Amino acid sequence: MSIKTKIRSIPDFPKKGITFRDVSTLFNDERSMKEIIFLLSDKLKTKEFDAIAGIEARGFVVGAALAFHLGKAFIMIRKPGKLPSKVISKKFDLEYGSDSLEIHLDAVSENQRILIVDDLLATGGTALAACSLVEELGGVVEALAFIVDLPELGGSKRIKSFGYDLINLIGLEGG
Repeated sequence: MSIKTKIRSIPDFPKKGITFRDVSTLFNDERSMKEIIFLLSDKLKTKEFDAIAGIEARGFVVGAALAFHLGKAFIMIRKPGKLPSKVISKKFDLEYGSDSLEIHLDAVSENQRILIVDDLLATGGTALAACSLVEELGGVVEALAFIVDLPELGGSKRIKSFGYDLINLIGLEGG
């Protein structure tokens, strides 16, 4: 089974000119979901990390399943106003606007090694904001893992230019 064939492309969403890559079709199929987790686990064999931080919302699905499978703690990086305790925030730009992410102040320990997980890498703004939050709390970003990379949007080059290790399962053209 090919992961690529299971991803739905939705033109002009969330705005005209953007092709949204919908991975919910992977999550809706138990075989695809297992394949994603097993493939990511295999690619992470050489990495040493203490916890997995998932970026809201689809990063929660992949990150929590991966954390359970690997026996790791799971940390939530959320959109503003969703976490109940004290947080730090980071604003960033997207390919179609801007946004912000938050993390609890006590979510990451000093020198804790963190794997950051999300479904898709586009421009890298969201992922770099997540890295910034983890590092501001004293954590160390071991790597970033995605199901899909959209290389035309430059996120993978941008992340690598900051010295981060990048793992993805597939690349898709167009964004």
